[in-house]
Amino acid sequence: MKSTRRNFLKMMGAVSLGFSGLQTFAQELKNDLLIEGYGPLEDKGILKLPKGFSFKIIAEKGSTMHDGLLLPGRGDGMGTFEGKDGRVILIRNHENSPGYLIDSPFGYSNQHLHKVNKERIYDMGYNKYPQLGGTTTSIYNEKTQKVEKVFMSLAGTGRNCAGGTTPWGSWLTCEEYVYVKDDIHEKKHGYVFEVPATEKIGLKYPVPIKAMGRFNHEAVAVDPKTGIVYLTEDRHEGLFYRFIPKVKGELHKGGQLQALAFVWKKGMDTRNWEEASLKQGIKYAVKWIDMKDVDTEKDNLRVRGYALGSAIFARGEGIWFGEKELYFACTNGGKLKTGQIFKYIPSKYEGTSKEESKGYESRLELYAEPNDTSVLRYCDNLTVAPWGDVVFCEDGIKPRIFGITPKGEFYQIAENIGYQSEFAGVCFSPSGKTLFVNIQVPGLTLAITGDWGNLHQ
Repeated sequence: MKSTRRNFLKMMGAVSLGFSGLQTFAQELKNDLLIEGYGPLEDKGILKLPKGFSFKIIAEKGSTMHDGLLLPGRGDGMGTFEGKDGRVILIRNHENSPGYLIDSPFGYSNQHLHKVNKERIYDMGYNKYPQLGGTTTSIYNEKTQKVEKVFMSLAGTGRNCAGGTTPWGSWLTCEEYVYVKDDIHEKKHGYVFEVPATEKIGLKYPVPIKAMGRFNHEAVAVDPKTGIVYLTEDRHEGLFYRFIPKVKGELHKGGQLQALAFVWKKGMDTRNWEEASLKQGIKYAVKWIDMKDVDTEKDNLRVRGYALGSAIFARGEGIWFGEKELYFACTNGGKLKTGQIFKYIPSKYEGTSKEESKGYESRLELYAEPNDTSVLRYCDNLTVAPWGDVVFCEDGIKPRIFGITPKGEFYQIAENIGYQSEFAGVCFSPSGKTLFVNIQVPGLTLAITGDWGNLHQ
């Protein structure tokens, strides 16, 4: 991580430790956890950003897309991929339920539904209540800072919250939605779906990856070395899962879903609500427990996993793979219930029979739990920046975007001052030049640019 961080900052032009006004700003910092970062934030309209940074609105709810549908609202998790000639393929989740008609891609009264092949809609709701979640794909020209194409790429799913990119060029989108068949839902929900990162307009045929479990999914991250998928669950007593595929890169061929447990304690409560059971900076040995009947009608995987000894987490949210480790957020963990960030270090023998050998166990570390709302307040989606720092966005009324250094120091990147709505989907372009993020309720996607290399500490 340190090498990546140093090389990126050098490449992007970080050469000095200060500029006009920063020394004064540094003296004003009262919290020992805060560092200068990019300096004080300035009012840029709907955002506060550091000096020299700017943003553009590149997507807005209700605008007509290139497939004739309307851009859905409630953008959530996002991921980026390299396109042709330097273009960025940006895939965006939409956290919509059936009642969110003003956020529908089909229009308030389904007037655009005829433009879609209904066989490509996962749940049509008996032709009356089509599910309004799914994904959209934007083709973004980073040089001109304009979207050249945008279209619906997955439709008919429910509350697509977050997800994750794969090393083989696809987006895994997660349903935070566990309804079974009823008068509105024609199919079961609570699954992960795979969407190819393509510039070709068209809906992906929706096939749930049932072996990855049916639960209140939030996000996923894939280890590029092993192809193992790690999954978070957005419940107050959720589990942390992994999926070992039978064939690397071919998730639909099945595999084994497992839940994390601590080696030294059965049913570990990582939330630290009543007492600080976990201490920061300690790398705890962990193991994995096989889960059975993962596509059950009942939403009880976490209950059964806990009974087997799995650890519980406080609303697992965003997750992202770094170099040889992954990070995930728990929105209301900690004594103040304002958030935790964990770091998971896979075993040298991850996913094999040797991984539980003494000295080779996987490790879990409580990476951040400041219990201080000035630096962390309901962390949600996160990413790993090109220079190696964890960058996370917040849920809540006045959300912010923060970075965390490997030393556990925080610096602020942005603040939402235009809308009382959460940030979501924070991610960088493959070049590292653009930070994309959603403001959920107004339905905006922003592209933030600036001198990312000018990070002061």
